[in-house]
Amino acid sequence: MSETTRTWQGPSAPERLRILRSTKSIAIVGASANQARASYFVATYLLSSSPYDVYFVNPRATEILGHPVYPSLADLPVVPDLVDVFRRHEDLPTVLDETIAVGAKTLWLQLGSWHEDVARKAEAAGLNVVMDRCVKIEHARFHGGLHLAGFDTGVISSRRADR
Repeated sequence: MSETTRTWQGPSAPERLRILRSTKSIAIVGASANQARASYFVATYLLSSSPYDVYFVNPRATEILGHPVYPSLADLPVVPDLVDVFRRHEDLPTVLDETIAVGAKTLWLQLGSWHEDVARKAEAAGLNVVMDRCVKIEHARFHGGLHLAGFDTGVISSRRADR
């Protein structure tokens, strides 16, 4: 069965809300200091608009948004509740192994990221799994902040508002 055939069923909206409400710390694996990267945008939102302790994991960076960056999940000073993954598809099995090894509770694969084998193995190891969803968008959706995140402004227009 190819990865384009989706048979795995992710958690419902109430289950995703439960996951986010029980989460205290998030490790962003594949975090980037590049402002054009989705991980940077998510990190900025989580640091400014969420209650989570946020940790960055990237072996090629030392600091992002004034916070230290750790080379691996094993190097974090805490066990993160949720591992938010911004890595290539072929890297996901290794990230899963590291997530299980550190004892995290949730593996969250970002928008566009889907790996059925990883999801099944993660669930078999007792992890919550979310795929092809953005932590930032989901947090904002459940906490009334989509308008703050640049979504659902109520204005449908291709023109900028007058200033």
